[in-house]
Amino acid sequence: MTGLEQEKPLKGLTVLDFSQFLSGPSAGLRLADLGARVIKVEKKGTGDICRTLYISNTELEGESTLFHAINRNKESIELDLKNEEDAEIVKALIKKADIMIENFRPGVMERLGLDYQSVKAYHEKIIYGEITGYGNEGPWRDKPGQDLLVQSLSGLTWLNGNDGDPPLPFGLSIIDMIAGEQLTQGILAAMVRRAVSGKGAYVQVSLLEAIVDLQFELLTTYLQDDHQLPVRSKVNNAHPYIAAPYGIYETQDGYLALAMGSVTQLGELLQCEALKKYENPVTWSTHRDKIKQILVEHLKTKRTKEWLHALERADYWCAEVLNWHQLLEHEGFHALNMIQKVERQDHFQLLTTRCPIRIDGEIYQSSKPAPFLGENTAQIIAELT
Repeated sequence: MTGLEQEKPLKGLTVLDFSQFLSGPSAGLRLADLGARVIKVEKKGTGDICRTLYISNTELEGESTLFHAINRNKESIELDLKNEEDAEIVKALIKKADIMIENFRPGVMERLGLDYQSVKAYHEKIIYGEITGYGNEGPWRDKPGQDLLVQSLSGLTWLNGNDGDPPLPFGLSIIDMIAGEQLTQGILAAMVRRAVSGKGAYVQVSLLEAIVDLQFELLTTYLQDDHQLPVRSKVNNAHPYIAAPYGIYETQDGYLALAMGSVTQLGELLQCEALKKYENPVTWSTHRDKIKQILVEHLKTKRTKEWLHALERADYWCAEVLNWHQLLEHEGFHALNMIQKVERQDHFQLLTTRCPIRIDGEIYQSSKPAPFLGENTAQIIAELT
């Protein structure tokens, strides 16, 4: 049985999603996957800007694949928030909602009369979720909260690549997604409190705080280490604080990832005499680059499968390095059932990922696609009367 066939845990909750782009909509997506009814409140005429935010030359039904991926399983109402009549419709919708999400720059919702204090005045129990770029105070308050810009300010880009390389960003909008997940956590925590006390809540997340929290392991080390900046390895860096052999290495026919482990045991398993002399674990850090350089040369002499056979039978932490073609063809990936098909009445189809959360062993899927702009406007307004 899948989540399509059973009652999901958030069934009966209504979410008004005023957000755009990725961070807020990703929180709405997760709530929808868990059973909530999520209504996108979109600008009349244009809608969520993400509808035309292309990350490749691939589009679906005239809209970006990104929009379809992150806004599936939702409804859409098209309104002009500056119009008095539409503003009354929004107010009526909010009164009936359980949760509200927005990710505009500070001050925008206040000007529209839709900030938390204004909404709380007529709906005390609302769970109001907000994502900003840098919070509502401080000199960065009004800077654009865009993923690459926040990555650049956060120190994150100095963890990637090798020592001597320029700062390197992640190859995906990691901060948007992390902020969306954190907002979801805060909303669900507030829902639990409301079930106990009846109190609503103002849940706030910023992109910068989200990525600082994601770096808590490394930042904590930095704070205890007399503020010494981490030093990336010059050779196959993967984590600036972890000793050799941690990294990804080229083999005769591909790549091999090595995690934490004994360098001397690795020397025995790989039949590499040069590694065996590093018997003192302290040297795995102090001579990190020398050890890694030995591995760079040695691992090129055989195929990935040969090295995996030698290491895996000894339960040494390692993995082959796959691209998406290889991942999606692997039986290990097939066992997870992570890909689902969504389909619209006009026979439009999209293959995308499913909700990664299982509850009581159940997989939560939904075949409902992203909505047309304003697709549900008439129906939603009719429900208010």
